[in-house]
Amino acid sequence: MSLALNTTASTGLQDLVRQMRSPSELMQPERLASIQPSRISASRALISRAIRERWQIVCTRFDIDSRGNGVAQYRIDIGSWRFSFPVFSKEPSPEGRTGRIIGRSWDMMGALIEGNLSDADFATTQIELPKLYEGRATPGTLIWCRSNRSGRFFNHALNALASGHQPDVAELAQTCYLMRNTGLDGNGTFGTRSFLSLEADHPLRASLSAQMLCAYMMRVFAQDLLGHLARAASSKSVEMAGSLRRFLGVGNGSALGLMLFVNNHPRLIDRWLWIREEALARARTLSPSVAQIETLATLLDKAIAFRRQDRAAYEAVASSAVVADSLDTIRTEVRAMLERVRGGQLQRAQPFAALCTSLEGRVHQEAIETLYSLLIELVPEEADALAQSLVIDEELTLRPDMRVGRLREIVRNDYAWAFAMNIAEEAACYVWYKSVTAEEPRRGPREEVGHAINLALDLPRQVVKLEADLAKYDPSFSTAAFLLANPWYRAIVTRVQALHGTHFHSPHADIMSEGFVPAHITRLLNVGIHGIDKTRDFLNRNLRGVLFHGAPTPEDVTNGCADPYWYYPAEPTL
Repeated sequence: MSLALNTTASTGLQDLVRQMRSPSELMQPERLASIQPSRISASRALISRAIRERWQIVCTRFDIDSRGNGVAQYRIDIGSWRFSFPVFSKEPSPEGRTGRIIGRSWDMMGALIEGNLSDADFATTQIELPKLYEGRATPGTLIWCRSNRSGRFFNHALNALASGHQPDVAELAQTCYLMRNTGLDGNGTFGTRSFLSLEADHPLRASLSAQMLCAYMMRVFAQDLLGHLARAASSKSVEMAGSLRRFLGVGNGSALGLMLFVNNHPRLIDRWLWIREEALARARTLSPSVAQIETLATLLDKAIAFRRQDRAAYEAVASSAVVADSLDTIRTEVRAMLERVRGGQLQRAQPFAALCTSLEGRVHQEAIETLYSLLIELVPEEADALAQSLVIDEELTLRPDMRVGRLREIVRNDYAWAFAMNIAEEAACYVWYKSVTAEEPRRGPREEVGHAINLALDLPRQVVKLEADLAKYDPSFSTAAFLLANPWYRAIVTRVQALHGTHFHSPHADIMSEGFVPAHITRLLNVGIHGIDKTRDFLNRNLRGVLFHGAPTPEDVTNGCADPYWYYPAEPTL
């Protein structure tokens, strides 16, 4: 399937689109799962902008006792915009503590709020935040967030610093974080501000920017809390080394709910994948200079070292050792290209595109996707501009005047992948439902789940059934007439019509089948879109990883000394 273009598109855009992958290639779950963090990913895009604009983050209040109980507040200045980040800290307690949505006790709760926070709004936020679903945010609130300490590793770092020496890097490198995110809620939830209402010049208007800033602030607070508790514990305490502060990120855990997110946000998924493919196409079509090839080779060296040092244990996904071996092969090819260019030898047109094509089938997919991410670094201005274009109106609108014949044509063309599947009725053997005890999405065999409401979108079966019933009607009938007789098709018809003309909105998968692997889609969100490193899988469902791994500190950003290539950090030598 080729990507359709408006006939008025420029020749340059047509050349770019020819370099982009087709939906039939990219939208396979296994391929989506292999996409790696890039400059387009939400966390990396946030840091790129923070470095470029020298954001300022200042702690204005820190009233926390020696056990971790109390409050703090931060001021965040982004150009002419100011944000407040109040924090409510508690000493860890097992009572009510869980990483699940039903938790009622967290080590840290915070909020991202526009402007200077008044004492009254600070007090209201402190009261409302712990209520969670029964609470209501103060005006100007963008995000409510919460996190828990990683007890073993936080305490290890605390004991070391209080004793006057640096923590053991090998110990902390097992998780690479001190605190783990357990919730980032916004976009209208709890009365927070809707992202579509944000002003055109709002610095956090791009999708997921506000959430990622909160996650970064979790990291900032975790390190400030650690230093405070170490100083309170001993007069011999030392500050954590700057290299270790950069190395440690913030943890993140995700499970089945992200599949439902993909189902419910097709425009966002399509737009994100499109801009990544466009940025990659711009890099693939470069006539690279020696400096650009040198940059790529250096970044490959960094990625290989990062993978070689990775201490995480992986179950279903490739180990870092396997990916590093494939990256070695890619590095050899890039180094050879570099020598040819340095020697003045003529190179073929679009050598990066030729390199990428030659590697398919020879090296691991995650290594190729790593190369793709590094290539995007060679077009930073274009990539940054594309990342800021992620402002999506996700409403899907029905077109009742469309003729049935045209609707059927769209279904057959846009969802050809569904018609190619073996989706017999009995194959829909799994159901996605909400757990009564944990209030979280679950997936189980139909015979075990019983009469639970299916929360997932059974897309391939719905479009196949829709097409079969459309075939019974005169092609000149309107969609309105068809829906009057078949009202149960309204949602799927609206989706099909509204998404026509887009390409990357839905994974080509039967998510109801036994063979579907939910972790593939969770990895797309966590790794590709959020930018999480070292995502360890469990039972093909749950993932844990680390955000802002290697990111600059607030001081680095403000002082203009942040490393623009901060990702893939090496383990510090202390």
